[in-house]
Amino acid sequence: MSTDRRSSSPLRVFSPRTHARARLICFPHAGGAAGGYRSWSLDAPWDIEVCAVQYAGRGDRFDESAATDMESLLDDLVPALTRACTGDELASAVFFGHSMGAAVAYEAARRLAVTGRPPAALVVSGQPAPGRTRGGGTLHRATDGELLADLERLGGTARDVMDNSALLDALLPAIRSDYRLIETYRPLPGGTLSIPVTVVYADDDPEVTADEAAAWSEVTAGPCEVEAFTGGHFYLETRRTTVLPRVFGAVRAALPENATAWPSTP
Repeated sequence: MSTDRRSSSPLRVFSPRTHARARLICFPHAGGAAGGYRSWSLDAPWDIEVCAVQYAGRGDRFDESAATDMESLLDDLVPALTRACTGDELASAVFFGHSMGAAVAYEAARRLAVTGRPPAALVVSGQPAPGRTRGGGTLHRATDGELLADLERLGGTARDVMDNSALLDALLPAIRSDYRLIETYRPLPGGTLSIPVTVVYADDDPEVTADEAAAWSEVTAGPCEVEAFTGGHFYLETRRTTVLPRVFGAVRAALPENATAWPSTP
């Protein structure tokens, strides 16, 4: 599989799989970065290459201005997604997104579908279906202290980051931009997907209810499977050993029948 590794590309591959049959492209949550999926790339089976998008304003794109609305973010990401998955390779790419990343992955899939080349499947986590988006949030206009309190509430930010005031000061502009993006997000104009959708969420997550998770079935004419795990909003870490096999299973289920297999070894 060809991968755009130019410094200008927002796509990051941490552990290339030379013989991969599919690519899992991951979209981070609000305030998250591509590096959050580094361990996923190491744990992935031989036939799945994990790729993550790096939003502007963080990681090695720290000096770029973060997007504050969905369309601007898609304008940045979709060209790279198209370059990285050219020709038939897009048929074996699966998008995964958690929280805000689920909405971004969904809208990216829809934009690609307009060109006739949607990803093979979509896996979403910890986010209400687009038609059930809560919206109306005002934390992107709140004080730094209130924004930090919400990060503390959700529990997805490492303790050493929360305790480093200088680092937080540097990260807060991008975090605030992400909050603005998802709090003002409404589904963009466009049609219904026709690809398989897998929905995973946690039963104690205050950010998504069972009904809001089940409503993802409304975004596709294809099959939709929903599975709940125990935990809170960042259950992806606490339930890692059970969630990852479910995600990788969804990727393998989307492989075309003629996907190239691992070559024989003598």
